[in-house]
Amino acid sequence: MTKKREKRYHRHQRVRGKIFGTLKRPRLCIFRSIKHIYAQLIDDEKGKTILAAGDLELKKQSTKSKEQKTKIREKKTEKIGKPLGGKMAIAFEVGKLIAKKAKNLKIERVVFDRGGYKYHGKVKALAEGAREGGLKF
Repeated sequence: MTKKREKRYHRHQRVRGKIFGTLKRPRLCIFRSIKHIYAQLIDDEKGKTILAAGDLELKKQSTKSKEQKTKIREKKTEKIGKPLGGKMAIAFEVGKLIAKKAKNLKIERVVFDRGGYKYHGKVKALAEGAREGGLKF
């Protein structure tokens, strides 16, 4: 492992020692790579993933993923007031998608786990999308 990954791993372990998800209030865990971003709702009591969402799922919703990407990029948010960049907009939509799926399972409150990443950029956009979708942290 590289130094950067090791540091993120240790930050994540430190954060994970303080938070815990249950079935009624699961942990919203984020993983981001260079190309993609994923979010999961996890029940730590049973050690099971309740549901998951990612940007690949958004692309599968539309048969023409290029049109879907441009549609996502053109969206504006009221809070920011300006169009989000490509990956930021996709992260925002992933947040809204996981919130929508959680609402279907009657989950309204979650514990936010940023996964050792800074609360900035794509992570922040995903969190704001989940909040706009109706999840409460």
